[in-house]
Amino acid sequence: MPPLSTLRLRLLVVSLLTVSFLGALDHTIVSTSLATIAGELGALEHMGWVVVGYTLASTVLLPVLGKLGDVVGPRAVFLTSLVVFLAASLACGFAQTMPWLIVARVLQGMSSAGLQLMSQTIIAQVTSPRERPKHMAVIGAAFPIAILVGPVLGGLITDFWGWQWVFWVNIPIGVAALALAVVAVPHIPPGGRRRFDVAGAMTFTAALVALVLAVSWMADPGLRTATVVAFAAAIIAFAAFVLAEMRAPEPIVPLRFFANRTIAVGTALSAIIGIGLFSITAYLPTYVQMAYQTSATVSGLVPIATVFGMLLSNLSTGFLASRTGSYRIYPIIGTALGAVGLGAMAFLPVGLPLWAPMIVMFVVGVGTGAFMSLIVAVVQSAAPRSSTGAITATVNIVRQVGATVTTAVIGGVVGFGVAALLPAGLDATALTPQLVQASDAAVQAEVAGIYRDVFAPVFAALAVAYVVGFVVALLMPAGRLSDEHDAVPSAEPVTA
Repeated sequence: MPPLSTLRLRLLVVSLLTVSFLGALDHTIVSTSLATIAGELGALEHMGWVVVGYTLASTVLLPVLGKLGDVVGPRAVFLTSLVVFLAASLACGFAQTMPWLIVARVLQGMSSAGLQLMSQTIIAQVTSPRERPKHMAVIGAAFPIAILVGPVLGGLITDFWGWQWVFWVNIPIGVAALALAVVAVPHIPPGGRRRFDVAGAMTFTAALVALVLAVSWMADPGLRTATVVAFAAAIIAFAAFVLAEMRAPEPIVPLRFFANRTIAVGTALSAIIGIGLFSITAYLPTYVQMAYQTSATVSGLVPIATVFGMLLSNLSTGFLASRTGSYRIYPIIGTALGAVGLGAMAFLPVGLPLWAPMIVMFVVGVGTGAFMSLIVAVVQSAAPRSSTGAITATVNIVRQVGATVTTAVIGGVVGFGVAALLPAGLDATALTPQLVQASDAAVQAEVAGIYRDVFAPVFAALAVAYVVGFVVALLMPAGRLSDEHDAVPSAEPVTA
């Protein structure tokens, strides 16, 4: 298709950024209102499914929607996802029971996957490889911004307007974005043949559902049998998925593209982001509260510093890559910074001022942001345009699954580690930051040391993940992003 005019491209970016922000915000804005929602609906035991249902739906639908975008065109999938997202947001606010809310959240998660994925796919289809990183960086900024403002915004809305408006706030913004998208998003002809990989979609969905359920149940001793069964089902389903993809003429996850070294390296680097940083972010406030004896509000400064570094680096490297056309150096520097920062966290004494871990995690954020959005643009440029949706989904799915699995593993390590090291007088199930801060200095110092000892190997393991990422980044082929809108990707095979 011909390049868009400058004005229409800017309108398109604004529309996609707004919609991407709404989808990303729904991951974070609900967290501070969960207790209120569960209390009013009288279903505290099912509270976790409000988050798990959303995450699970958005994860399993990524490859399906990516391939669907290639078959019917990304515009149709994007607009349909936005309409469903707005309808689901309305339904969430009107929920009278917890099952009603969970079903509406599942619909939100499904449509959110389409918004996130098609935003990246549309940008890839209407820009040249050289232009793509800066636009991808702007759209990618939605995620760190949502992390920064989501919990605070959710708390304020819940306190002053009621929890229903946590969902209804999407409606006026989303309707405006929909009106703009109808005008700005161009019709992009489908690139793939109109054949959908039903077997691949079913086996992939079954495998990911089983895997996410397994890692969600790992920390519950009462669900050990269910966890083992879920893991076994995931392994069987993944094996069936690989067989289905090898036989499918139009697979939802194009395994043959991994013969291209740029795609293989880029996908691996995307997984490193989920494993190495996204997984630990949720536990940073707890670590800071217990190890540094801070309040809940102050403990948020460390993840804020991390995300702020990620945001600055993401925008900077996107614009630099578009200006120069070079991209290989950014993941190399980024993974090195991530490894050094997380390695420093593993050895950081807990008695230091809070600005010390803030600076260290800011460095980790800068390193991760250096290739967070850029790597998606690079992988897209190495794949045929007819498979843009499928390859974009693949890059996102490995990041999301890596983060989900590693988050569950870290939760289990921290839970069992702290419980094993606590002195006899303290109950791990009732241990809160307020309880520790009300104790004498000796108990505070002992708990701080325990959390430091438990988290140190976690930080060290994540640093090793970034070291692996650094080695992988060195394997990235040297090259420059093309200025041609319809540039033909290279097909460099991987050597053993």
